[in-house]
Amino acid sequence: MTASVEHIRKFHAELRAIRRDIHAHPELAFQESRTSQLVADRLAAWGIEVHRGLAKTGLVGVVKGKKSSSGRAIGLRADMDCLPMHETNNIPHKSTHAGRMHACGHDGHTTMLLGTARYLAETRNFDGTAYLIFQPAEEGGGGGKLMVEEGLFDRFPANEVYAVHNWPGLPPGQMAVRPGPVMAATDEIVVTVRGKGGHAAMPHLTVDPVVITAQVISALQSIASRNANPLDALVVSVCSMETSQTGVFNVIPDFVKLIGTVRTFRPETRDMAEARIAEIIAGIAKAMGGGAEIAYKRGYPSTINTEREAIFAAKVGERVFGKSNVITDAEPTMGGEDFSYMLQARPGAYVFLGQGGGPNNCYLHNPGYDFNDEVIPLGAGYLAALVEESLPLK
Repeated sequence: MTASVEHIRKFHAELRAIRRDIHAHPELAFQESRTSQLVADRLAAWGIEVHRGLAKTGLVGVVKGKKSSSGRAIGLRADMDCLPMHETNNIPHKSTHAGRMHACGHDGHTTMLLGTARYLAETRNFDGTAYLIFQPAEEGGGGGKLMVEEGLFDRFPANEVYAVHNWPGLPPGQMAVRPGPVMAATDEIVVTVRGKGGHAAMPHLTVDPVVITAQVISALQSIASRNANPLDALVVSVCSMETSQTGVFNVIPDFVKLIGTVRTFRPETRDMAEARIAEIIAGIAKAMGGGAEIAYKRGYPSTINTEREAIFAAKVGERVFGKSNVITDAEPTMGGEDFSYMLQARPGAYVFLGQGGGPNNCYLHNPGYDFNDEVIPLGAGYLAALVEESLPLK
C-alpha cells in the first residue's frame, strides 16, 4: 500500500465514526443540509477553503499543493444523497429516518473523500490544485448536471475529474476501471393504453386495453432482439402495470398504465429505441381499436471514461493495490450515473472500488446493505494518489 493509505489509517477510527453518523442520518436529493454542513465543518477544521451553494446543497473544497507552478488542477467527486428505502439492518448506526437509507454507499463515498481531504491538507505533496466536489442528488435528481450547469468547472477549472464507487462484486483491495462506456444511459417511459371498458362477459362490446397491453409488452422486446445490433447493449423493461379497475373480476378497464426503463450505451441506439417504442405502441394500439399516450423522458447519459484518464487511473491503482488487483476488462453495467455529466464537461474516469459483500453480504440498493468501513483508507488513499501522481512535485 502507498504512503497515502498508511497515513489515512492513522485516523481511520475517526472516519469510521463520520461514516456511521452520515449513515444514521440519511438525506434525500437536494435535502442533504446536515451532511453538507458536516462536510463543510470538517473541511474548515482542516484548513481547507470551502465553497457552498452549487446545486443547492453541493460544496467544493479547494486544497492547494506545496507548489502551483504546474497551473493544473484535478477534481475528485463524491455523492452525498440517500435512497427512499426502509432499512432492515439491526445495527447501532441504522437509519434514524423511516423510509430513507444509505443503500448505495454514498455515506462511504463522502467519508472517503473527507479522508482524502484531510490527507491532502496535512501533506500537500503535489504541484497544483485539488478540487474536492461533494455532490447532491445522484439518485435520480441529476445533481451532477446541475452543478455543471451552475458553473462548477468555470469556478473550479479542473483539467480532469475522477469518481470512485464502491462495488460489492469485487473484494476489498481490488478495483476496476476501463476506457469507454462503463454505465448506461437511463431513460424512463410512461405509457397509457386506452380502450373502452365494459362487462367481461361481453368483450365484443369493449376495446380491451389489457389485451392490447399484452401485445405491446411482448412487441417491445423485439427492439433489442430485432432492431439493435446483437453486439450492442439495449435493455427495454416494463416494470409496473396498473389499470383503471382493480379488485373486480368481471370488469374490463378503460385503460392500462405502464412504467418502464430503457438503457443503452450508444447515442444512435438510444435514438432508435425511443423511435421504435413510439411506433410499436401507437401501431399496435391503433390496429386493435384503441389508442396510446407515450411519455419518454431521457435521464442520465452514458458514463464514458476517456482513454488517457482511464489508463492513468489504472496505473495509479496498480501502485496502490498491486497490478494483479486492478481489473481493466470488466464488463460495463446497465446502471446509470450522473457523473456522466461531469465526464461530458471534462476528461476523466469512473472507478469501481471493491468492498466485498460488506457486513451483510448483499448488493447495492438492498435494504440490508451497509458500507464496508474497512475500505475507507483504501478508497481515500487511492483518491489522494490520483492527485499526487496527476500533479507531481518536480
